[in-house]
Amino acid sequence: MDADLAAVSSDLKSVAVRSIHHMAGGSRAEFDDVVHPDGFTRERKAAPPSARGEGPAAFYELACWLRAAIEDLSYEIHHAVTEGDLVAVSSTMRGRHTGTIVFYGGQAEVTQAFAPTGKTFAITQSHWFRMKDGKIIEHWANRDDLGMARQLGWVPPTPLYLMRCARLKRQARKRLPV
Repeated sequence: MDADLAAVSSDLKSVAVRSIHHMAGGSRAEFDDVVHPDGFTRERKAAPPSARGEGPAAFYELACWLRAAIEDLSYEIHHAVTEGDLVAVSSTMRGRHTGTIVFYGGQAEVTQAFAPTGKTFAITQSHWFRMKDGKIIEHWANRDDLGMARQLGWVPPTPLYLMRCARLKRQARKRLPV
């Protein structure tokens, strides 16, 4: 690989890795540096309406949604590789579930709410980024959601936990605009 291609590859990896760390603690302005104005994440379909758009603001809203439910959120990066305009990053996400996590459906309806458990978790993830003009234009991820659910006590749930989640789901639905 010649020096110019190696530099571009390194820059793209840096942008992708920074964006993952921004999810844990980046400011709104920091997302401007890494997300293209037309950038979007395929993960937005389960996110709140404010995080379903495009551009840095939507990515920041997604980060705020995660941070509201997960204290001490952090990512350990294991590998980052590029091929053309595609960057793949292998990571471990860690945190403590201290706030309600509300998931949404295709029409932004509340589909599930998980009451805080106070438990910690560590799950592997792979993130995929398509880049344009040196910024993220598209993102998607593969996560160990079942592993997270088991570590947080969502699976198998106790009857009491199911009742708490059902109450929180009703409350979240009431807060949605009509």
